[in-house]
Amino acid sequence: MLNKLKKLDWGIIIILILLMIISFFVVRSATVGFGERYENYDFKTLLFFALGFLVIICSVFIDYRLLMKGWIYLYILGILLLIGVYFFGTEINGAKGWFKLPGGLLFQPAEFMKALLIIVLAVFMGKRQGDRLTFLSDLLPIALITFVPFLLVMIQPDLGNAIIYVFIVLGMLWIGNVKYVHVFIGLSVVVASLVLFVSLFNTFNTEIKDYLAEQKKIHWYERINTFINPETASDAAKYQSDKSRIAIGSGGLTGDGYMKGQSKTRGMIPYPYSDSIFVVIGEEFGFQGAAVLLLLYFLLIYRMIIIAFQCYDRRGSYIIIGIVSMYVFQIFQNIGMMIGLMPITGITLPFISYGGTSLILNMMCVGIVFSIKAHQEKYEME
Repeated sequence: MLNKLKKLDWGIIIILILLMIISFFVVRSATVGFGERYENYDFKTLLFFALGFLVIICSVFIDYRLLMKGWIYLYILGILLLIGVYFFGTEINGAKGWFKLPGGLLFQPAEFMKALLIIVLAVFMGKRQGDRLTFLSDLLPIALITFVPFLLVMIQPDLGNAIIYVFIVLGMLWIGNVKYVHVFIGLSVVVASLVLFVSLFNTFNTEIKDYLAEQKKIHWYERINTFINPETASDAAKYQSDKSRIAIGSGGLTGDGYMKGQSKTRGMIPYPYSDSIFVVIGEEFGFQGAAVLLLLYFLLIYRMIIIAFQCYDRRGSYIIIGIVSMYVFQIFQNIGMMIGLMPITGITLPFISYGGTSLILNMMCVGIVFSIKAHQEKYEME
């Protein structure tokens, strides 16, 4: 047991502790002045982190290859949860993607599915032992395995998590020895699909707007139209994006000061404790505060990549790169949508935004990385 604890990467542990401190104080600032509605969200964040650290420690003693042996059961469990939430889930912000648990806690299967998908894809890619991935035997099954949860999450609808699944696959394929011709074909299909989507969206703009309005999903249209056609979008549709940029810009180099941000207290920014928490950081701590946060993210990802390079088991490397891909896209998407580089989606900022399921999932993924690091010696001996 002591030898396994020595395998912990204390650099990552210190980074997580620093992120916990940042999250606690920023969530407190984001929820102050709202009365009982968001009471104790800051202390709940500490509780979720405590549970997360417990998960990390427990993960060190579990051989990650046990998860890979039961991949089919994990995948089926994830799919059943995604199907079940559609029928028995709770709807929040227009998406029916949460199970309501005792004590008022919420569980989001789409978040849980990220880790399961990474494990399943690592199993398939690991069968090649570093050889080139073939289209029929490897890429096609990987596409089908990803498409099922992608479709189920899109139905909720949860565009943010669905897109994350795609980027997890792309990140893992990047180191999976894909043939260049397949990369070229894939990129061509993606570019062609984006061009076709933008063209059809603009051509049938009115029809799409009317249809989504009838389905009570007009926010989908507004988010996409604001990103593709910002000059024609309504002031209401551009409200969150515009106010976010104004708030971050007002922070300047050093920020307005802790708890002195005006955007959240005036109700200008929706969900400042969750999706829009980067706005609070940018406004109150300025460029310097945002740079410190990005530096911590860089160090976290850097340490994980180092562990991936040290793996004797290629499947362990695939899992870590899948986790890194998930973090990188979530960070880029969340910050990008706050500064106008990406469309608005419901993606949280890893380890900073308030949210139990998201935080526990992220900590669990770190635990899987530690498990991979701790059991490489056993793999070498075998």
